[in-house]
Amino acid sequence: MNQIIRPEPVRRSVTLKADPARAFEVFAAGMDRWWPRTHSVGSSPQRRVVLEPVAGGRWYEIGEDGSECLWGKVLAYEPPARLLLAWQIDVDWRYDPSLVTEVEVRFTPLAEGGTRVDLEHRDLERFGDKAEIVRPMLDSPGGWQGLLALFGGVADG
Repeated sequence: MNQIIRPEPVRRSVTLKADPARAFEVFAAGMDRWWPRTHSVGSSPQRRVVLEPVAGGRWYEIGEDGSECLWGKVLAYEPPARLLLAWQIDVDWRYDPSLVTEVEVRFTPLAEGGTRVDLEHRDLERFGDKAEIVRPMLDSPGGWQGLLALFGGVADG
């Protein structure tokens, strides 16, 4: 009997000086201000990143030529505490409507002020036999580790 190996979710955290409302706003509505243009899946160079602020909303990029390329959708939009996104980008960095992994971001106020932001990218087994290749990419300086650092720089800037 084959045993299914479930890769551990990618878990990353950052502590900010910003309060939860600002942190949530910068992460969600301000994603275009911190998401690197190099992290694009569209056919045209990335001009903008958009996350529609409602459950069921789209998460996508707009190319310099005006084209849109979906990344996924918003599953839960609960400011200033929680954001849940469907990541629908496959191992070849292309949108795949049949693939859904989840990115949950929680914004927790700290007693001393500021916010702890916890990100979890889970359901990585849905990448199939490529899961063990994708996980280290998502959990790298070019992945969520670096993305959270860029986000933190803008949120605290």
